[in-house]
Amino acid sequence: MRIPATVARAAAALAASLVVALTCACSPPQPPDKERPPEPQASTTPASDRATGLRDAMQAPIDRARDAEQAIQDAAEAQRETIEAAAD
Repeated sequence: MRIPATVARAAAALAASLVVALTCACSPPQPPDKERPPEPQASTTPASDRATGLRDAMQAPIDRARDAEQAIQDAAEAQRETIEAAAD
């Protein structure tokens, strides 16, 4: 049984690509310049002081839910007071 030429070429190309990828992946990284120290990446501002759009977008529904819960608690308390006043 013979392998079709297109399959053999595709297999050879795949094998060559794999060898090149593995060879490149195994090379050591370039060392940093000794003359210039790396720039610091961390911010000096604490994370709690930085307002970000993502954090604000995540916090908005939580705040709305907290406000709704407080409104429900207030309404329940008012209803209890009304029922107690009507019972007396």
